[in-house]
Amino acid sequence: MSGALELAVAHARHHLLRSVLIALCVCVATLVPLAARVLAKDVQSRLLTRAKSTPLLAGAKGSRFDLVMVGLYFRRVELPTLTMKDWHNLADTGLADAIPLNARFTARGLPLVAVPPDYFDLRKLKLAQGHLAARIGEVVIGSSASSKLGISVGDTIFSDQRELYDITKPPALKMRVVGIAAQSGTPDDGAAFVDIKTAWALEGLAHGHADPVKAVPNSLILDKSNGKVAVSEELVDYNEFTDQTISTFHIHGDPDSMPLSAIILVPHSDKDLTVLKARSNAGSKLQVIVPEEAVSEMLAYVAKLRQLLDALSLVLGGMTLVMIALVTALSVRVRSREIETLSRIGAARSTIFALFAWEIVILIALGAIGAVLASALLSAVPPDLVKLL
Repeated sequence: MSGALELAVAHARHHLLRSVLIALCVCVATLVPLAARVLAKDVQSRLLTRAKSTPLLAGAKGSRFDLVMVGLYFRRVELPTLTMKDWHNLADTGLADAIPLNARFTARGLPLVAVPPDYFDLRKLKLAQGHLAARIGEVVIGSSASSKLGISVGDTIFSDQRELYDITKPPALKMRVVGIAAQSGTPDDGAAFVDIKTAWALEGLAHGHADPVKAVPNSLILDKSNGKVAVSEELVDYNEFTDQTISTFHIHGDPDSMPLSAIILVPHSDKDLTVLKARSNAGSKLQVIVPEEAVSEMLAYVAKLRQLLDALSLVLGGMTLVMIALVTALSVRVRSREIETLSRIGAARSTIFALFAWEIVILIALGAIGAVLASALLSAVPPDLVKLL
């Protein structure tokens, strides 16, 4: 038996390319179901952990899945907005702590999330540097976002314009980085956080005005004649709030009408949770959902997708076995003279059979070991697939 094993190893090494290709085919066929289970488990853990930390989420009537994507993961989804009045109404019930959230804008591709300091307490977010955004125009950057963009405390960052060629939209806002959040392993790491009023400025519903005597951009000068300069102060919107201009900040419209993406609710008890959910969903324009329930329903679809991958893995595995059988049959024909020589020198049929069997076992074992190692690596350092949702 040892002689047949040595000959099988020698033959596999001599035909290295063929052996590697067969082992890779086995590896892929084995890795697909293993990787699907590892990645599905990681996604499930990430999604449920985030959802469980958010007792209730309020939003406008519509898709509860879109509401979860906006309120928990800051995805850019076209979702009907709430207002600050809705936040006041929910907070005034006394049943829960209400945390307003606006995630309608981005800054250099990062989700720009407008929240009060209570949000950091809810998520248990700590600061590695600096302090929280205390006024309009200040921003706190998540840890991974800071590393990705090379941003630190004291730097500035501009918001992204949603409509680049629409002059009726407010200009990009220049914001000063005042803090860097510590790594939390959550979607917060890849976001930027500002004060709620900063979102109102980004909406174009609030701004400050420049002093036309001290600073007037040439593009906004209407006329120069008779030694005088004509400008319209109302046309000069600041794209940066400084110590000198912060006092000019004002809102156009009713503060209660300012838009929100969602409202996070933290009930004081299980009874308050039930009462609040029932009241808000009874004929109201709001919907109040339990994020854990919505995420669990989403994960049910992930489980169905995994079942599909398992079925495809069976097909792939079957095709791999057929390929190995075909290659082995061709190898027997090509090695017919070698087999005849072995027979003439007294090798038993079982020895010849073991020669081919050992080679097949070796290649399958190598492929399976490779698949196990790759799945172990995925388990140790799983990719953040939640970002793809």
